[in-house]
Amino acid sequence: MRSWSVSEPPGLPGPGLPLRLYDTSAREVRPTDPGPTARMYVCGITPYDATHLGHANTYVAFDLVNRAWRDAGHAVDYVQNATDVDDPLLERANATGEDWRALADREIELFRADMTALNVLPPKEYVGAVEAIPLVVELIEKLREKGAAYEVDGDVYFPVGSDPRFGEVSGLDRETMLRLFAERGGDPDRPGKKDRLDCLLWMSQREGEPGWDSPFGKGRPGWHIECAAISLRYLEMGFDLNGGGSDLIFPHHEMGASEGQVVTGSWPYARRYAHAGMVGLDGEKMSKSRGNLVFVSRLRESTDPMAIRLVLLAHHYRSDWEYTADQLAAAEARLDRWRRAVAVPGAPPADAVLARVRERVADDLDAPGAVAAIDAWADAALAADSGAGSGAGDLVRATADALLGVRL
Repeated sequence: MRSWSVSEPPGLPGPGLPLRLYDTSAREVRPTDPGPTARMYVCGITPYDATHLGHANTYVAFDLVNRAWRDAGHAVDYVQNATDVDDPLLERANATGEDWRALADREIELFRADMTALNVLPPKEYVGAVEAIPLVVELIEKLREKGAAYEVDGDVYFPVGSDPRFGEVSGLDRETMLRLFAERGGDPDRPGKKDRLDCLLWMSQREGEPGWDSPFGKGRPGWHIECAAISLRYLEMGFDLNGGGSDLIFPHHEMGASEGQVVTGSWPYARRYAHAGMVGLDGEKMSKSRGNLVFVSRLRESTDPMAIRLVLLAHHYRSDWEYTADQLAAAEARLDRWRRAVAVPGAPPADAVLARVRERVADDLDAPGAVAAIDAWADAALAADSGAGSGAGDLVRATADALLGVRL
């Protein structure tokens, strides 16, 4: 699947700092500690109702990871999927009368355009669920060989009890797992399952739905096995970071980790897990089911995409927050102030700004702290008398672009 194109971040003087992130599985902030090439998998969209601010919040957060690693001297192998066949997509297509493939293609193209506008660095591999079906089938066959797959009325399930480490990613108790599993696409009450938490690996074809041939019969992949298959193919076991929104901690990231650990017989599936917070509107989480979505494409019809990005950067990536229109107005004013400041000929030196932005981003992606550092410099620059050029504006411009992804 085609990715998108964004200019490479500008180079900055001096070395970047090692990145520390809150590791969900460890429940603490830890160094990421990648090798020369950092390997990151971030779960992509199910392509309908794209791209809302909740999506953008997640992908801008992991864009900061990408930029921090690059600044610290690492190459980055970034992989992202798109779940271009799944129950919610098929339900939307059925409700609107649109072909599901046309719906997925249109929404993925809109997502690409939004990511380009927001200056999000593209993944090295952007992989759709449909094109990954051969990888999924291969992985399920390996699980069957290990006795870690069984059938219920033609569907194939993964027994979570086959992984002695199941539950370590989320750290949740069984009661909470069951509740979230039911809320987030699971089927805990289906008769015939060995454990209520066992998840689908392969769904046999239902009437009126697409299906692909496999050794288990015609059907399509379960949700969790899709990401496990793609990540293991392109990043291999023990990759540096598995990321997504906090609603993916359980069951999605928990199940994918267990499937990977069982099929390879090794641990860990990912060395770190990081998750972005949820964005709300009108007192509720922004979600497709509630219909309270704010779309990036609509916002950028009337505002600079860099202002939209600044709305997101004003919040710490792990926090849950609620969007209001006044935040966009404040971001537009901030963007204008920064652009005027970098044009001031006699602006104050900016070496300390670069150091502070690096420090804040490396400390669990403290984007608000980094934004505050540029705010303080911009205020001083705008208050300065015009004089001989110092080059400070160019350094701040490069810092904002390279580390925060904000083009000035």
